[in-house]
Formats: sequence, structure tokens, C-alpha cells
Amino acid sequence: MLNDEQIRKMKERVFIANLALPKAGLVKLTWGNVSEIDRDLGVIVIKPSGVPYSKMKAEDMVVTDLDGKLLEEGMKASSDLSTHVILYKAFKDIGSVVHTHSKYAVMWAQAGRGLPAYGTTHADTFYGSVPCTRQLTAEEVNRAYEIETGHVIVETFQEQKLDPLAVPGVLVYGHGPFTWGANPQKAVENSIVLDEIAEMALQTEGINSKIKPIPQYLLDKHYFRKHGKNAYYGQ
Repeated sequence: MLNDEQIRKMKERVFIANLALPKAGLVKLTWGNVSEIDRDLGVIVIKPSGVPYSKMKAEDMVVTDLDGKLLEEGMKASSDLSTHVILYKAFKDIGSVVHTHSKYAVMWAQAGRGLPAYGTTHADTFYGSVPCTRQLTAEEVNRAYEIETGHVIVETFQEQKLDPLAVPGVLVYGHGPFTWGANPQKAVENSIVLDEIAEMALQTEGINSKIKPIPQYLLDKHYFRKHGKNAYYGQ
């Protein structure tokens, strides 16, 4: 049986996180969504499909089971729900997923390029390059587009042997970014960082077309001073 108070709190968190996307300049119109999962409760809460942020309310957030099946009457879930479900099933330790069409991250996705770690701003959040998936085939798109989008993200992380907690985001070829985190606030923060470093990388290559990623020792220093058992950044 659903715990009404827990669901209410999840809806409020997801609502606030969704509103943070346009405030951060990551979303125009209705081009984005945030979800949260509670595995113990057996639910996912996600933004409704196509609802303007200015008209959206916390109670409009959509509740599904862990397979994406609706558990409450109300609005339709985001069209990207199936992608979120696949990511939650594959990446067992994440608690929230964000999808946007933020400008600079989309530029790299449209170019079909992963995002190199050119500096410490990148290294503070992403332990190495942010990967770009392969292009979906026509068969995949026609069969189950959103599901196959999730599968190609998981495939990319498996093939490149990436830890989704150390690299909390991806660029889907020709589409855009997905990020994730322990909770909606962190997942949104990762989306903000991703678009910032995408712009920085674009401008960096414009200044120096021969630029190389930062050395591993500097990547290690900046990532692990914020992450892991020996982290010392912050209070």
C-alpha cells in the first residue's frame, strides 16, 4: 500500500527539481523532465508530459511503479519515462534522473562527440570524459524509441567500463543529455555542471584547437578531493 505522506514528499521534491531546470536556463518550453525513485516504496515520480512549467503543480507529478505503470489517476507521464526506468534498473545506486535539451550539451550530442575533461571544473563532478552514445538504428527508433534510448546509454557505459556514479551523465547522439544523482537536487546540479563544462569545452577548443585533456593526476586530485572516502572538500 502506498504511503501517502512519502508520495507527497516525493512529488514536492520532483516538482521543485523540475522548476529548477528553467530557472537554471537548461530548459525552454517543456523540453525537460526530472524523476525520483524510491525502491523500497516501489515507486517512481516524474513530471507530466508536455505541461508548461508555469502551470505545473506538485500534485500534477505522476506516480508509477518500478516498471513505469501508472499507480494513480491523473496526467500522462513524461514521454521519457521509459528511458528513466531503464536507467534505474541498470544503475542500482542512483535516486534521480534528469533529461534536458540544454544548449551546449546538445551541441556535443548533435556532433556525436563525448565531452573531454579539459579542466578541473569538469573533474570536480565527472571522473573523465562524458560519453556520447552511438546513433540509434532506424529499427531501434521505430521499435521502442524511449526504451532503446535507455538501452544505448547502458550499452555505452558497459562497453566503456564506466561507473555511473563517477560519471553521472551521458550525451545521447543527436538528442541530448541525461544526468543522474542520489536525489533530484544532485541530479539537477549535475545537469547544470554538464552544460557549463560543455560550453567551456567548446570555447576552449576555439581558443586552442590542439588542446588535450588534463593529465590523470590532476583529474584524480580534483575528483577525489570531493568524492570517495578520502574527500576533504566542504564542511
